[in-house]
Amino acid sequence: MGRLTPGDVACWVLKSTSPPAAIAPGWPAGATRQLDRCVRRSYRLDLVAPGQPCLLWISGRDRPGVHARGTIAGAVGNTPEGFAVPVRLTLLDEPVPRAGLLTDPRMRDAEVLRMPAGSNPSWLSAEQFAAVLDRVPEDVLGRWTA
Repeated sequence: MGRLTPGDVACWVLKSTSPPAAIAPGWPAGATRQLDRCVRRSYRLDLVAPGQPCLLWISGRDRPGVHARGTIAGAVGNTPEGFAVPVRLTLLDEPVPRAGLLTDPRMRDAEVLRMPAGSNPSWLSAEQFAAVLDRVPEDVLGRWTA
């Protein structure tokens, strides 16, 4: 795929190798936290806007997959460590496992599965985002805010 357009992106994916407990100590399932997540400077940052959906994807050997869902909470900013985006994320009761997403044909071209070591932010199309949402219990979806 070439350069992304706003119409391509249904959801931003922010990756980490650290588990949620290391990202926000004491973060219980079902709770929402506002966090700053590091992103790499690229044209994609011009497409990121407050209110857009986002996911926290944990990479690595220990329970890889989607661990939290939320929204972009503000504009991308420059920090002493680089660029970061504020997000409001709700920790899922149970992660959406990478292994389950690998079996869904809607996810076959998902950047986060093809290039797991790629830089932040990654993204999902509407069809790919639906594949993730289909794996989250409805009672959890009810807690999510747009």
